[in-house]
Amino acid sequence: MKRLQVLLLVALSSTLLLFGCGKEKEVVEPVVEQVIDDIDEPEVVEEPEETEAATGEDVPPEEGMVRSRITNEWVKEEVNNTRPITVMIPNTKTASQYGISNADVLYECNVEGSITRLMALFQDWSNYDRIGNVRSCRDYYVYWSFEWDAFYVHFGGPFYIDEVINRPDTEDIDGLSSSNFWRATDTNNSTDNAYVDTKGLLADINKLGYDLNYRDGYSDEQHYKFAPTDTPNTLEQYSDAITANKVDMSPTYPVTNCYFVYNSETGLYDRFQHLSGEADGPHIDKANGKQLAFKNILIQNTYYEVRDQKGYLAFQCHDTTRDGWFFTNGKGIHVNWEKTSDYGATRYYDDAGNEIELNTGKTMVCIVEDGDSFLVDDEKVGSSN
Repeated sequence: MKRLQVLLLVALSSTLLLFGCGKEKEVVEPVVEQVIDDIDEPEVVEEPEETEAATGEDVPPEEGMVRSRITNEWVKEEVNNTRPITVMIPNTKTASQYGISNADVLYECNVEGSITRLMALFQDWSNYDRIGNVRSCRDYYVYWSFEWDAFYVHFGGPFYIDEVINRPDTEDIDGLSSSNFWRATDTNNSTDNAYVDTKGLLADINKLGYDLNYRDGYSDEQHYKFAPTDTPNTLEQYSDAITANKVDMSPTYPVTNCYFVYNSETGLYDRFQHLSGEADGPHIDKANGKQLAFKNILIQNTYYEVRDQKGYLAFQCHDTTRDGWFFTNGKGIHVNWEKTSDYGATRYYDDAGNEIELNTGKTMVCIVEDGDSFLVDDEKVGSSN
């Protein structure tokens, strides 16, 4: 039998990276000399560990695509690594909404006079020739924008916004100070007619010295927790889940009168509304004629105050734990939500304290004033706080 001297070198190094602290530490194991007496036995080749990519369960449709941190859909890696934009969009009968059906997350909340304003979050905003129309800021929307590390796009706003807008970490794009917004002549009104496009946004970002890459300290993890695409969350695991073929927000949004109807063929909630003085019908994007539709609906009961006689509102966006609802796949459950810091994500938990799993796709977030209620299949639903 031949003798074979084999020299094994085992080097182990580990790096611990923590936000705001931590140093690299390297530990090197000593060289070990091992003598193997018998080389006549056949060589054993270990099989590689099975991975999702190897089994074909989660293979991207194109090379270079990754799961979106916002929707869990497949997106190009450069899109996933570019900061999103949030755009303030009115929701009145004079509004002319372009590009809104492409929003990955859409927020709706009351402003003064019981009208609502929308904030649309776009992950891929690289090829738009018309976004808007763009309206003024309300400070509570900025805190929802913060948690996505998004560029906040608006057209001015009341003095209540000054404190948060003037913060050094607020990276907003304001149509009042930008020369890259433009007024449309096809809206037939002088209020809801301001728009911006990708070229103008990039010009402003460059002029203001903003970075397209996510800033240090922003989590690389997905914002929401998503169910695996091959085992979607049906909510069947919850014994107290309710059937939710229609979620009607009219009682809490009495001017918008929006509601969502579950489409069993698409698995999405189609959005409808009948603004005061307007006919009931689907909520349509004027850019492409598409109806707004969402895979997930999140409803947040939120503490609020009326600021003045004009009806300006304030909402407590974080440092609080309150309740709400989650709807997907034609069912709904009661949840509790929490946002612990400006840039921290809003987290949603079931009544057992487990973080809920959203399904892959677009999400609608409805902010509801504490004490208000809405309807699910014509049954009244409200806060349990």
